[in-house]
Amino acid sequence: MLNAKLKLNTKIFDKNIEQIPIRQGFGEGLLEAGTKNIKVIGLCADLTESTKMNLFSEEFPNRFIQMGVAEQNMASVASGLAAMGKIPFISSYAMFSPGRNWEQIRTTICYNDRPVKIAGSHAGISVGPDGGTHQAIEDIAITRVIPRMIVISPCDSIEAKKATEASVDTGTPVYIRLAREKTPVMTTEATPFEIGKAQIYWQSVKPQVGIIATGALLYKALEAAKKLKEDGIDVDVMNLSTIKPLDEKALIALAKETGRIVTVEEHQIYGGMGSAVAECLAKNYPVPIEFIGVDDQFGQSGTPEELIEHYGMGTKSIIKAVNKILKR
Repeated sequence: MLNAKLKLNTKIFDKNIEQIPIRQGFGEGLLEAGTKNIKVIGLCADLTESTKMNLFSEEFPNRFIQMGVAEQNMASVASGLAAMGKIPFISSYAMFSPGRNWEQIRTTICYNDRPVKIAGSHAGISVGPDGGTHQAIEDIAITRVIPRMIVISPCDSIEAKKATEASVDTGTPVYIRLAREKTPVMTTEATPFEIGKAQIYWQSVKPQVGIIATGALLYKALEAAKKLKEDGIDVDVMNLSTIKPLDEKALIALAKETGRIVTVEEHQIYGGMGSAVAECLAKNYPVPIEFIGVDDQFGQSGTPEELIEHYGMGTKSIIKAVNKILKR
């Protein structure tokens, strides 16, 4: 059942559950952060409205820089501003930032340990009709490998707002992964959030499998847990919104309690959240693992829901993975 201690949205399983783009939470969080801290500034690569940075730019035009289609330059300029005491947030599509400007992020931001916050919007295949060239399904892999980088993948708009505000005070580079489409709002303002802390959203007395999900696909994992319960199979569902640093203590505890893990992410299986979980458990408490994600393919055009199903990341695929791992 849903973990009552986390004060989640009581309408999670209602057909009319509120849906808001995760990127909207980033825009609102940046506006709030800028209101509280004058050091916060924004830079965008010609996608201000798409990334929802327009909420900040309209309120604080003197603390916003429109960089144009120049993602590499944007990262380097942000590093310089951070060196002068500012807390820069840079935004673009995830395919372009951190995709196109990865080397500048690595060298000018992370190597120099500058507290620049990178908001990668339109991540995952749920960008839909934009097609494979614009579907960032490698961004977790390329950011989590860089030293000093924090990587966050919020599950909904409310958590994205909290993650954006919390990133201001880390003193480190941060990557925040954002989806374009409207997604179910699973949390509430009262739901706790802390960078580096995982939480069990669906809790069973004697779970047989631990499902670890990140981003908007957490909703599919919760749907799967509900249907599995109806079939007599108990699972726990963890929201792993911080992919780096990992909450290793929580991961090991879940593995010990369940003995089996299924990871769920809208990203390549290789190098993503599932790989991070596997690295942790291989070192500390090895258990059987099934990985839900894109399996070494590029994206393609289609509706978001069509693509989620096509690449085996929907509710039925999660249920199938749980039943498969129970036989191991």
